[in-house]
Order: sequence, then C-alpha cells, then structure tokens
Amino acid sequence: MAASMTVATPPATNRKDYRFMAKPVILILDDEPQVLNAVGRDLRAHFRSDYRIVSSGAGREALDALRQLKQRGTPVALLLVDQRMPEMTGVEFLTEAQKLFPDARKVLLTAYADTEAAIASINKIGLDYYLMKPWDPPEENLFPILDDLLGDWWATTPLPFEGIRVAGTLWSSTSHNVKDFLARNRIPYQWLDIEKDAQTRTLVEALFTEGSIHLPVLFFPDGSSLIDPPLSDLALKAGLQTVATAPFYDLIIIGGGPAGLGAAVYGASEGLKTVMIEREATGGQAGTSSRIENYLGFPKGLTGSDLATRAVAQARRLGAEILTAREVVGVRVEDPYRYVQLNDGTELGCHALVVAAGVTTQKLNAPGVERLTGAGIYYGAALTEAASYRDETMCVVGGANSAGQGAMFFARYASKVNMLVRASSLTKSMSQYLIDQIAGMPNIDVLTRHTVEEAHGENQLQAITVLNHDTGETRRIETRALFLFIGAVPHSECVAGIVERNTAGFILTGPDLMINGQRPKGWKLQRDPFLLETSVPGIFAAGDVRQGATRRVAAAVGEGANVVSQVHQYLRTV
Repeated sequence: MAASMTVATPPATNRKDYRFMAKPVILILDDEPQVLNAVGRDLRAHFRSDYRIVSSGAGREALDALRQLKQRGTPVALLLVDQRMPEMTGVEFLTEAQKLFPDARKVLLTAYADTEAAIASINKIGLDYYLMKPWDPPEENLFPILDDLLGDWWATTPLPFEGIRVAGTLWSSTSHNVKDFLARNRIPYQWLDIEKDAQTRTLVEALFTEGSIHLPVLFFPDGSSLIDPPLSDLALKAGLQTVATAPFYDLIIIGGGPAGLGAAVYGASEGLKTVMIEREATGGQAGTSSRIENYLGFPKGLTGSDLATRAVAQARRLGAEILTAREVVGVRVEDPYRYVQLNDGTELGCHALVVAAGVTTQKLNAPGVERLTGAGIYYGAALTEAASYRDETMCVVGGANSAGQGAMFFARYASKVNMLVRASSLTKSMSQYLIDQIAGMPNIDVLTRHTVEEAHGENQLQAITVLNHDTGETRRIETRALFLFIGAVPHSECVAGIVERNTAGFILTGPDLMINGQRPKGWKLQRDPFLLETSVPGIFAAGDVRQGATRRVAAAVGEGANVVSQVHQYLRTV
C-alpha cells in the first residue's frame, strides 16, 4: 500500500513571505532522456504546486541554468543528480553547484556500481542522500525522502532578497556611486561584497570570461544584469521616470532639493503643467541628512530621506512630473519661451523656469584625497557606507549643521568620531541644539583649528595627516573613513552666460540685481525684477543656488512655494 504523504511546503510561519517570492527550484540532471522524463513526471505530480521543476540532460547546461537562477535571485531547494554521466559525474557537478547554492539539498541517483562513490561524496561534498535506481513506487521510495529534505531546507534557509542586488567592493568608488544613487532615490537593494562572499565572486567572475572584472555588477529580479551602468540607465531599469511626457510645460524646475520640491508641489497644485528635473536624487543635500530636528511640525525630527519621500509623493499626486538622473546642461531664451537642453540631447520648452539646482560639497585639495575618493573618502553624509565602518575610527571635516548631523549619525557605528573644524568653535556655523548633542556624545571629539593635509593609503584610506593651526604641529590619525562637509559650490553652470551670477557662481535675484536703483542690463519690462527673479524675466532662482539664501531646509521649501506665486505674477504680464 502506498504511504500517505504530505507535500513539503513552507512552514506556516513563512507562508506569507512565500507568496511574494519566486517558487523555489528543484533541479533534475540526468543524461538519459527516459530517466529524466520519468523523474520529472513524478516530481511535477507531487511538487508542482510549491516548486518549479527544472530538467537538464547535460552538466554544463545545468550549471548555466543555476547561474541564471542565481542572477535572478531565485532560490534552489534541491539538486537531484545522476552520478554516471559522460560530460561530468554527478559528484563533479554537485561540487560546482554548491558554490552557487550551498544551502540546496543534494541527492545523487546511483546504480549499484556507483554506491562507493556516493558514500565517499557524503564527506567530500556534504551529500544529503543517494537513491538507488529504480525507486518505484515513488510514493514510498522517493517522495518521503525528498519531503524530509525539503522540509529541512525550509527550516534552515533564509528567504532570498527579492529586488536589486549590487555586487562590488567597499573600496570601489563606482560601487559607492551606485549604492548612493539607489539609497538616495529610496530604491531597496542588497549589497553583496565580493571580497567577503565567495558565491557572489563566483557569479561575477562568470560574467568576465576575458579581461578584468568591472564593478559594480547589478543583478535584477528578471534575470538581467548591468555592469557599472550610467545612472540614467540604472534609473530607467529601476523604474524611475527619465523621459518627459510632453515637449512643453507651463513650469520647468531644475533641481529636486527642498526648494525644487516645494515649487513642484505648489506649481502642480495651482494648475501649472509642471516638470521637475533632478540630475541625481530627489531631496538634494537635505535628502542625505540623517536627522533634521528643527523642521516645523516634526517634534521628533525626521530624516532627509523621509522628507524627500513625502514631498515626491505629494508632488506626483498633485500632477507634477519628476525626471530623475537627467541633467540640464544648457538654457536658451526665445521670447516669450524658455528652453532647457538635457544631457540626453532632448530639449523641453516652458513659459517659466525655476533654477533650484542647489549646491554640492566643495572638493578638498590635499594630496591623496582625489585618488581615494569613494575608497574611504566621501563627500557628504554617505549614509550607505556608515555601517561598513562599525567600531572603527571615523573622521568628519566641517563645522556646519550638515557636518554635525553626520557626526551624530556616524557615532552610532564608530568607536570614535573626530570632527575636524577649521574655525575656533562650532558656534559660528552650527545650530545650538546640535552643538549640545555633540557635547553629550562621549565618542565624538571636536578638534577646532584643524585641517586635513594629506590622505594615506594605496587602494583604500588608511590614515590622514592633520595640521593644528594653533601650534603648527601635524599628526597622523589612523582612520578608514573620512567624510567631508567643507563648503558649498552652486550648480548654476547651466545658466552661465544667461543670467547674472556672482564670482562664486551663485545666482543674483531681485534687489541684488538693482545697482544704484538701475535695473539689470538688457531688462526690457517696465517693472523691477521680482524678489526671486533673475536678470532674465521668467527665469527664477530658489534655494541654496541663489545668492543670499538662508541655508535651512524650511527656508528652501518656503522659497519654492514663494517662487510659484511670482511665476503667476510673471505669467499675467506676458
């Protein structure tokens, strides 16, 4: 009588997650077509509701199939393999297969003559079971064994990550750029360090049969992969909008920081056909902040990422388009219209243009810094890297709020954080609440009147030399992580030669354009420029890119809202 058996299904505690993952695979390998078909028929009859059955008649073909499953992130639960095959033996196949799926249960199909090899492989490759052919009836001689093995697999194997996986090294600057882009755009990903994960290294090396490895390699759930992709390609693949839906808009906004997002929300809510163009990630520099504690209406504070996520959802709900990983490289004026040229060669037109492109962190000009950027040296908060330096000494350069917020965040992970501040105190540029918090952190040391003179290391940061400006002495600090917050450079290159800027590149607006009561050169309208209007009517500036802007998130959001009212005033006059 056939035994009554229960199919090996996920434990009850895992079933909710199971519904949202790809079916685990049972792979069958046998070079005899009749045996392969028979095994496949039996397994499909018993397991098809919970597992995907994959069959192969050749070892190399089966290994290729496993690599593709690994790239897709599809779990493999069981390998059922014939021992005696001409291309490679079953043990040889399982030796290679376990490098990709070490948790998969391994079963060898043998004849009487192969039992010695099967027994030896228990110690050699950790074989879980060997089955003698034939196994009829399967209800007694096959299914009970496989049910036990699969039940054990479910009990001991973590569910795979169902999303984008990024394979690289901590010391790869291109890997850092991709991780930072995904994190700042709030796209979940799994980081796989090929220096620590032998399976991932094997998978990556298989893509480079000739020549050196290029990192990072990104694996997607659909089985495709990208190698060190341009951010625009990654954005498209990740589902972000990178192409405008129309050639002309009422309002184009350059930049997706707090000012740009504020303008997008108010522009769309007030009926303007609005598109916002962001070159990297929405949220701008504020989006990298680990904690904003002085933003009105959030008594417990919120992260820059949370703020950006809320603002993006709000802008889109109200009808604004948001293009990501697209950079405006030029602006032209053809009255009464304004046009922007994008880095992909396309051009968009509008009635009014708002430049809210923000600023970027100024580069540190010291020996070794440029070479080690992305390999231990980072500009801005680089929140994606903090956990990689747990229990290490970290260094932060800068004395403004962004540096203070970064130091507080890094202190959660680091054994010690050294803040290197050029000024004589923090009070000149940092909010008092942050100064008080830093003073209360036992693992943060503030070194005033100190600057970085040199960075040391071959392929990764090992130490820095710092100068004490009070004593003139230098000393070496051993550190693997240096985060730089040393001033701001405006992103205003796209309007260079179009609107008036100061010598540092910040855009002049409103009263700053009026010299001795005279309107700017070439101004044709019978009115003065609006408060946030540039030297070209219909082109406005908001946020940190504007000369005289108050560098606070709330101020930037306010300017974004205010500029839309001035856009309406402008549109009524043209």
